[in-house]
Amino acid sequence: MKRRMINSLLGVVLVVVTVFCVPLALVEKQSITSTAQNRVDAAAVRLLGLVEARLAAGEPVTGERIGTGVVEGDYAEISVPGRPPVAIGDQPTGGRPLHATETGPHGESVTVEQSRRDVDRDTANMLLLIGLVALLAVAAAVALALWQARRLTRPLIDLAETAERLGSGDPRPRDRRYGVPELDRVAEVLDGSAERIGRMLTAERRLAADASHQLRTPLTALSMRLEEITTLAHQPETVREEATIALQQVERLTDVVQRLLTNQRDTHGPSAGGFDLDEVVKQQAEEWSASLRGTGRRLVTEGLSHVHATGTPGTVSQVLATLIENSLMHGGGTVTLRVRPSGSSVVVEVQDEGQGVPAELGNRVFERAVSGRNSTGIGLAVARDLAEADGGRLELLSLKPPVFALFLPRGGAVVKSD
Repeated sequence: MKRRMINSLLGVVLVVVTVFCVPLALVEKQSITSTAQNRVDAAAVRLLGLVEARLAAGEPVTGERIGTGVVEGDYAEISVPGRPPVAIGDQPTGGRPLHATETGPHGESVTVEQSRRDVDRDTANMLLLIGLVALLAVAAAVALALWQARRLTRPLIDLAETAERLGSGDPRPRDRRYGVPELDRVAEVLDGSAERIGRMLTAERRLAADASHQLRTPLTALSMRLEEITTLAHQPETVREEATIALQQVERLTDVVQRLLTNQRDTHGPSAGGFDLDEVVKQQAEEWSASLRGTGRRLVTEGLSHVHATGTPGTVSQVLATLIENSLMHGGGTVTLRVRPSGSSVVVEVQDEGQGVPAELGNRVFERAVSGRNSTGIGLAVARDLAEADGGRLELLSLKPPVFALFLPRGGAVVKSD
């Protein structure tokens, strides 16, 4: 492309130089010749006037007396009827000289000749000057072509590199502009594509991280249930009960996967409905009681009963499971699930008797990659995202003792516990 641009611009300049310089050279040459010829004609007229003046005065016409009227280097020949011709100067040699003849009223004539050396010299100087101008024009054209070619090809190379980087998985925009509207438009489109690809990659990586973390909790509970089943083979009723709970956990596990995909790809959020919050709290208590007992701890529930909330049971279960697991891993003592009213909302609090959340963290525990106990720092962030996507919100009410609260819209009448 660069070579084509240089050749095109250079060809245009050569055509322009040719069209301009050739006629100019011809016109200048004709002007130089005409000027020299006019000078010879004027010399002939002036010399004829001298001859006529001497003839009118009756004086002889000789070379000594007329020679002062001839320009040095010119050759003049004077013819007077009845008298011998008079020659002044040396007749020029080497080519056809400039020639002018004037005739007087009494038959006298004057012929002046001049060598073409001066004309040829002036013509050569003129052609040399035009040639230098044309050469400078061509050189300037070549320099301009090189500069313009670099100016246009360098952005194309940059844009090609940007496209290659996008294809190789590096979506960082370059934010470069080149002063050419068309190229700047392409650069803007590529930068916009880079930002979109970056957001898509970030969302996919976040989905993978969230899924891997959130699936760990139900899989852990499921594996514990299956281990209990293997140890209770001699108790069919207990095995059936444990198997039923395991199947419910599998269903919630499937719901977790679906919810994660929905949160990543559905910008309008899920359609929440009314549900029995007691069932969800009871279910989580049953699932995690065995795990807590295995560590010498226990889980208790307090507060309202027969509570209806607005949301998605699977999502609420996953949020509560994350909070209970957080207490299991980082807390201590008894874990309390407490349900209480709060204005038009119902609140599910998860509290333990551990050391609590460090003061320097505070609500930053909900930020990704923030953890005070060498964990991944993803669980609470995903739990808050799930709660907000379901129409609720997750808050840290107290640092010590640690109290996490899930606020849900109230979906029906609340009956206080006995």
